Formats: sequence, structure tokens, C-alpha cells
Amino acid sequence: MKWVALKGDGKIAFKIKSRLKWVGLVGLVLSTFSILTHFLLARYTDGGVSDYQSSITIFSWRPIFENVDLSNNHSLLLQNPLYQRLWGPVRLLESLHPYANPRENYAAPIHKTSGFIFVRIRGGFHEIRNSICDAVVVSRLLNATLVIPELQSTTSSKGISTQFKSFAYLYNEDQFIAALAKDVKIVKTLPKHLKGARRKKEIPSFKVSNSASPHFYQHHVLPVLSRHSVVELVISEGGGLQAILPPHLEEYQRLRCRVAYHALSFREEVEELATKVLDRLRASGRPFIAYEPGMTREALAYYGCAELFQDVHTELIQHKRSWMIKRGIIKGNLSVDSAKQRLNGLCPLMPEEVGILLRAYGYSWDTIIYVSGGEVFGGQKKLIPLHAMFENVVDRTSLSTSWELNKVYGREANLDDKISRAPPVKEEIKFEAWKTSGPRPRPLPPPPLRPKYYNIEGWWGWVAESDREPESTVMELRTNAHKLLWEAVDYRVCVEADVFIPGFDRDGKGKPNFASLVMGHRFYQFAASKTFRLDRKVVAKLLGEIREHLYRANHAWIKSVRRHLKRNLIDGLAKEFIGSKELSFLSFPIPECSCTRQISPEKISNVSSPSSSSKLPAFVGDTHSCPSWMNGYTLAQSKDKESEEQLEEDDSTSAGLFFRQSNNTNQEAGDGETVNKEDTQMEDNEELEGGDR
Repeated sequence: MKWVALKGDGKIAFKIKSRLKWVGLVGLVLSTFSILTHFLLARYTDGGVSDYQSSITIFSWRPIFENVDLSNNHSLLLQNPLYQRLWGPVRLLESLHPYANPRENYAAPIHKTSGFIFVRIRGGFHEIRNSICDAVVVSRLLNATLVIPELQSTTSSKGISTQFKSFAYLYNEDQFIAALAKDVKIVKTLPKHLKGARRKKEIPSFKVSNSASPHFYQHHVLPVLSRHSVVELVISEGGGLQAILPPHLEEYQRLRCRVAYHALSFREEVEELATKVLDRLRASGRPFIAYEPGMTREALAYYGCAELFQDVHTELIQHKRSWMIKRGIIKGNLSVDSAKQRLNGLCPLMPEEVGILLRAYGYSWDTIIYVSGGEVFGGQKKLIPLHAMFENVVDRTSLSTSWELNKVYGREANLDDKISRAPPVKEEIKFEAWKTSGPRPRPLPPPPLRPKYYNIEGWWGWVAESDREPESTVMELRTNAHKLLWEAVDYRVCVEADVFIPGFDRDGKGKPNFASLVMGHRFYQFAASKTFRLDRKVVAKLLGEIREHLYRANHAWIKSVRRHLKRNLIDGLAKEFIGSKELSFLSFPIPECSCTRQISPEKISNVSSPSSSSKLPAFVGDTHSCPSWMNGYTLAQSKDKESEEQLEEDDSTSAGLFFRQSNNTNQEAGDGETVNKEDTQMEDNEELEGGDR
């Protein structure tokens, strides 16, 4: 019996050991799988997981519209006079609709063309976009076959990914060709026999300006094209054709719109990232403002705004201005009174000044503001006051991850100058005088010269040492190509923003810049969307009135700011029509690329104020009527105009307080009443924005 019991115990022990082995084996497999998973995440995300988590919860630390369900109350918000003033459409422009289709008999391109036009484009994002549109129009004008333009900023020599070729680095080639199939014949490359001639530089080339006329192309370029079957156009001034064309060429203006707003679609990876950024901006359910500072070194140098900065930044601006003067870009003195330029509206508005205007208009401290642009000259410190006034200030970097950006860049080779390396240490040469000199030799010969190295990123140490800027490294050239992708994402976000406000609308050549391009696209696509076109001269005067108490404005001043901003929603269009359209058609593509729905005089009187209705014919009066198939579109007319006007006049019932302050504070200026600062801020907003509604 005892032996039988021992035998049973042995079987039980064997079973237990067998199960333990299986458990250990399963645990080993799971551990191996877990380690492999973590390795793959670390290898391919490059820290993107933690960044992604922080990016999608960027607004969670500050409740936005707390206790309000925007999805259910959206219609109620649209009827709210305050919401209408801050986020609602401009009623005078609600009848404008995008319509770039040909109006008259418009023939398809002839199969047999005059030859091939090969275009090389230089410049930044807005210059590239203008130039591509002009290249298409010129090809149509000359009945030529257009070869996909080559973007000099995106060639493989700049260290970018080899999986993208020039134009395809930024735009979708197939979409470009398909969208313009009824306008221009487009091919991706030259025929083989012409490729060899181009490599040998045997094809005729023209360096064209942005003021080139149709006559120039028809009488100078076309004969050469007919003889050689191919010409090369080099466009480096942000365009290759004059902005204003004769009336009989109006169809070519609409072709520009079809290129810019329908054919030029960003490549898939860029569109995907832009969509993600927009989704994350709207995840809280709130509308948002897009702000484009426009503070580039070139623009500041061109307009002489160096004295608005300090230290090395002033030197950098002056160095660039000197360079521009030597090359004839600027005709003027090196030293300019920057304060006078600012008062004349020729310098960009600082982020602090834009923040004050937005707070005065009524936007609360928790408004979401997206800062566009790859460069804010002066560094992030220039944005500190804006961050102090608005807590939800974000940009592309805070709404995307390094992994997502690397996906947009594609596979790129490692560059030698990616990491700054210390120079090799050389043994100092000791002069004989140093060896034989006494304890206090006088005078000593100078020490040997040592090369100076500036390895700190962003530090422009060469300014103090040389009159010439150092040659761009391959890494800097790659970064310049990356900036095009950053601006593409910013462009999409700015166009679709609920409100857009530019700090400046000119580039380093005195021409319309990125912000002007955005305003033109918004005017075409969403004419009634709220776009502030500031009169910087008036703004400088208004800010000068409260310079001593900048953050605690009085009632009358706030009322003046709101009146100016609201008036310039319309008046700014008239100034844009006069000042920008003759330089860049895409900055103001109306009336050529729009149509209007007929509205009865009674409705017009209900939606327009006497002060602004007289400005309407200047840029809307000659638009075509929309076709009948567009008449089904209904216009959203607000029934609260009277209450909104009353809100505009009666909402200045307390002093403006532009910084959101802490809770442990004292008294309101002027009345001696001690209150909690946060409660005071909320009450102040309600009084400023609500009035007697």
C-alpha cells in the first residue's frame, strides 16, 4: 500500500513539473514578444509615442467651454450675437461663391503643340505657388506642352530624400496633370533627345521677371520655341507673368485660380499630416484663430525695421539690408528710422501687439491660437507676451510628432555636418621670443591666430567677424527644403481656420507674402470667413495712445479697436485690391474667379451697414451671376443684427484687462473694489462682450 501511495505521489509531482515547464515556456515567449515590440517601437517611432500622447491632450489641462456641449448647441451659438461677432461670417460677403470654371467657349488643348516648356523655379513657398500658376498660363498662351516644373529648393543636392523628385516633394504630380487635362498638355519629363540637349545646355533659356507681359512671350519666346521645339524658363522673382492681364485674357486669370485652388494639391503625406493637425485643433470642439507673424529677416531688412530689435538681431537685419542695397534690391540708406517706419505701417506687428488687439476685440484668454510660419525672427521670446495673454497658443511642433514629421520627410541619408564637431586640436607654435623672454616681457609678440568656430545652432557669430555670410551647409539646405513642407501644413491650417489674422503681408522683396496668399485663398474659397486685414498705420496710432498703460485699456479705446477691426473686414479688402492685386493675382482673385447669387434689395439692406455698402462695388460689383445649379445654396442670415449692433456700442462697460492674472490679488483699477482676479476676468469678459444683450 505504501508503494502504491508513493507511485501516485510521483505521478502528481511529474504533472506539476510538466505544467510549470509549459508556464515557463509561455512566459518566455511572451517576454520575447514584449521585448521585440518595444524594440520596434523604439526603432521606428523615435520617441513619437510619448510626443503623440502629449499632442492629442494639449488642451486637456485647461477646460474649454466648460459645461457646454457644442455639438448640440451649435445652432444656438450661431444665433448668439457675441459668437457672431467673434466667429461668425461677414454678412456682406455671403453672396460670393468660388467659381473658376470657364465662362465662354474654351477649347481643349490641341494635341500637336508648339514645343516643350521646361521651367526652373526658385524661391520660397509663396513664390513657388505663384510661379507654377504663371507657368501653366504661359504654356496655354503659347499652345505648348508643359514639363512638370523643377523646384530648385527641392532637388536631391539639398540632402533630401531621393524618393521624391523636385515637384513631387511638395505637390501631387498625378493630381496636377489630371486636373489640368482640359487646359494644358503636361508631361513629367522631356523626350530623350531633348534631355541630352538640356544636359549639354544646348536649349535656349529665358530668365523672366514677374512683370513679363503676354506680348513678350508671344513675340520673343514663341519664335524661339517654334525653331528649337523647347525652351527653358527660369523664374526667380515669384512669378513669370504680370498679375493684371488685359480684359480679353480674363479666362487666363480663371486658369490661374484652377491651378492654385484645384490642381495644386499637396502630396499624400503632407495632406495627411495637415488633416491630423486640423483634427487635433478641433478636437476640443472650439473654433480657433490662425496667426501668421510674417516676421522674417528679409522683410524686416527691406523695410528698415532693425531698431525694433536688439543686440545681434539688429546686426543681422542691418547686414541683410546692406546686402540688398549692394545688389540693387533696395534703393535707400542703410540706416532707417524704424520707429517712423512702424508709425507709417511699414513694419510687422509684434505678437504682443496682435495679442492686445485680439483681447480688446473680445477673444477670451482660453482662445486657441495657431501660430503659423517656419520662422519668427527674434526667437520664441517674441511670443512670450502672446502666451501670457492666451494660454492655448500652439504651433505645428506641438501638434505633431517627430515620427509624423519624419514620415513626411521620407528616408534621408545621414549627413556629416548633422552634428557639429569640435575642430582638431593643433599644437600651438611657440615663438622663440616667448621662450627667451623674462618674467615680464614687454612687449610680447602677438599669440598665433586661431580659427574661430561657432557650433551653437542659431548663433550668428559671423556677424562680428565678417561682412560675408558663411556658405550654407548641406544640413541647412535640407532644413530649407523641410520649411516648404512646414509651410504647406501651415497653409492648409490657415486657409481652413475660423479666423485668420496676419502680422505682416509683405516679403523681403516688397511683394505679397505667405499671408497674402492665404488671404486670397480664403477670399476665393470662403469669402465670408473672418479675415482681419489690419491697417498697421492706424493700429500703431491706437497702440501709441495707451503705451503708458498697455494692458489696462479704457472703454473708449477698446471701442475704437473693435470698430476698426470690424470696419476693416470690408475696408481692408478695398486696400488689398489696390495694393496687392497688381503684384500678385492670387492675393485677390476676385471678381474673376467668383460669382454672386442675386439677393433682393430688402435682404441687402438687412445685412449691410451704410458705412460699408458703398465699398462693395469696387471689388464685387462686376462679378458674374452664379449659374442656376448653384441657386440651391441657402445663405445663413442672422436675425440678431440689431442686438449685435447694440452689443458693439454698449459692451465697453469696464476697463480692459489683457493678461489673465492669478487668484490671490487685490483691486480693480479706478474703483477700489477688491475681488478675485479670475472672477474679475470672467466678469470683465462678460461685460465687455455681452453688454445689454
